Amino acid sequence: MDTTTIAEVTGSLSTVGYGLAAIGPGIGLGILFGKTIEGIARQPELSGQLRSTMFIGLAFIEVLALLGIVTPFFLK
Repeated sequence: MDTTTIAEVTGSLSTVGYGLAAIGPGIGLGILFGKTIEGIARQPELSGQLRSTMFIGLAFIEVLALLGIVTPFFLK
């Protein structure tokens, strides 16, 4: 007697794609904040410049993440 069952996968594949696409900005944010904290610890007098540069980089990284959210809606 063969009791093999086949599992059927249903749902949208774009959710898996976004999950994978969110890894990149997550890693980017970790590196960005880590290096900014390291730079401020090494040269506290440059903290203002480093912080403003960090926020510009944060905006670019977040735009990438938002593009990953919006893209599957336009591809349907």
